Amino acid sequence: MAETVRAALTRAAAILGASSDTARLDAELLMAHALGVDRGVMLIGWQDMAAPADFDALVLRRRAHEPVAYIIGYRDFWTICLGVSPGVLIPRPDSETLIEAAVAHFGAVGPRRVLDLGTGSGALLLAALAQWPKATGIGVDSSPAAVRVATANAARLGLMERAEIRLGDWADGIDERFDLLLCNPPYVATDAKLPPDVAHFEPPSALFAGSDGLEDYRRLAPRIGGLLTRGGVAAVEIGAGQARHVLALLEGAGLAGSVRYDLAGRERAILVAG
Repeated sequence: MAETVRAALTRAAAILGASSDTARLDAELLMAHALGVDRGVMLIGWQDMAAPADFDALVLRRRAHEPVAYIIGYRDFWTICLGVSPGVLIPRPDSETLIEAAVAHFGAVGPRRVLDLGTGSGALLLAALAQWPKATGIGVDSSPAAVRVATANAARLGLMERAEIRLGDWADGIDERFDLLLCNPPYVATDAKLPPDVAHFEPPSALFAGSDGLEDYRRLAPRIGGLLTRGGVAAVEIGAGQARHVLALLEGAGLAGSVRYDLAGRERAILVAG
């Protein structure tokens, strides 16, 4: 008798338990992908069906620490679903803190113009444009692979008329001001020890920023003020323990910043008002 989806999920979760803190969820996402259905649909009505033959191959990839998002090719972020590939950083729920801060600042009216520096998959820019249907914006990334992924995501989400994705070095060549500036720069120190899921699979250029992880903040701090409209806001993601250093860099550029915390109570973003 063929193994059922239910039995295969139990077996896969046990296999993945040694390599993942979310073994059961990983198994469910991989199974839904193998079946070609939504995870919720699979859990409700498909568990007594025969497990697909290619499920075990997906489990083996995850056991080798390959991120689930790269295996299945997408990641949910805010209210949108983004295509992802090994050329871009996988969007994290923690980064939604930046969108939450923007919603708190602008409310339902929203910003008119949005700039996302280091756009990667397009997560922050496209989440903002989905949140505020009248907004338009620009996403910039120095990685051609990221530009391709972000452009494809904008097209799939029907946002190409409002989103411009550019290849570039931060804000070089940009001479306008924006109501909302979003940025999740690299902020990991080059000698930091990272989990194998990250260290072996995600692009180093999106992770590392010098010996102290602050190199890109040093480049960004002098630019932020000149990119914001009056009444606008910049939301810049930070790593653990970096708030006071980034605030000092902003102060050196004549800017005052404030800290925004994520749902776990960790310092997650610095906000700068225009």
